[in-house]
Amino acid sequence: WMKSISRDFDLKRFVSHNIRELTLFAILIVIAVLVQVRTGGRFLSSSNLNDLLRETAILMMVSVGMMMVILTGCIDLSLGSTMGLAGMICALTLRDHRETPIIVIVLIALGIGLLAGLLNGFIVAKLRIFPLIGTLGVCDMLRGLVYVFSKGAWVGQGDMTQEFMSISTGKVFGINNLVFIAILITVMGYIFLQYFRNGRYMYAVGNNELSAKISGINPVRTKFLAYVINGMIAGLAGMLWICKFGNAQGESCSSYELNVIASVVLGGVFITGGSGKVGGVVLGVLLFGTLNNILPLIQVSSFWQMGIKGFVIIASVVINSITQQHMDKKALQGRD
Repeated sequence: WMKSISRDFDLKRFVSHNIRELTLFAILIVIAVLVQVRTGGRFLSSSNLNDLLRETAILMMVSVGMMMVILTGCIDLSLGSTMGLAGMICALTLRDHRETPIIVIVLIALGIGLLAGLLNGFIVAKLRIFPLIGTLGVCDMLRGLVYVFSKGAWVGQGDMTQEFMSISTGKVFGINNLVFIAILITVMGYIFLQYFRNGRYMYAVGNNELSAKISGINPVRTKFLAYVINGMIAGLAGMLWICKFGNAQGESCSSYELNVIASVVLGGVFITGGSGKVGGVVLGVLLFGTLNNILPLIQVSSFWQMGIKGFVIIASVVINSITQQHMDKKALQGRD
């Protein structure tokens, strides 16, 4: 039985197929060990790891949605505004109608995300407007709606119910609710992309839209679906955001899409579409979240934190790209 496994398992093939993920994992381990030594064992403590997972939970779930959009060769710059609008309307609903059931609040968040996804899909897929421009316009529109509905006012923790706030503090099977939700969405995203026909279509459209169309795939419908899924996840994440931080304001989640795009690309998803794995995105999010966690922990000045994060992201992507090119070259030489 063991001989059968060793015979079927090809180490070189495994490495070549997962080189980006293995490189990211190695970088993550090196950083963790160095910081563990630097902080005297505080970084890998159970309390700090729990905080790290909780802080990266929302980033994790929206990165899965953004991954689907990028796989189709598109992008969504309105994600932060979608989160902000969904969070604000949920907060206003609770403020004015405290008896509203939590399930209704969740449906409101998903509904707002759905509408934002449909709008982006219509502009980008149907009207064929360049994604960067189209979603940037939607970003400003949605951010304007945040101010229209809120009238520039904040909604504080006192305006929200304890039942609602417990979403960010409660646990399921010992796992914080936010982490549990992020794991659930990540697993669902993996299953969808790997085992569902529409998920595989996203890879095909991003890899070569014309070839996908010739083979019978509808690129417009595929992009629509990617934007809708991304929008609904963003709507839910916006609700969880205000629950986590206990307030909703006009600038909530502003420019959050930049962190999401950085995490997805850092995870090995090609910005031009067609290639990437959910496992890589998970590692990219963890690396990005680790940077946010360790820089204050080792008392790095806030003026340096953005620069260091930017350098690590660029270095990781460059190393990832060089390693992938090297493995591809060796694979071609092997065929010859």
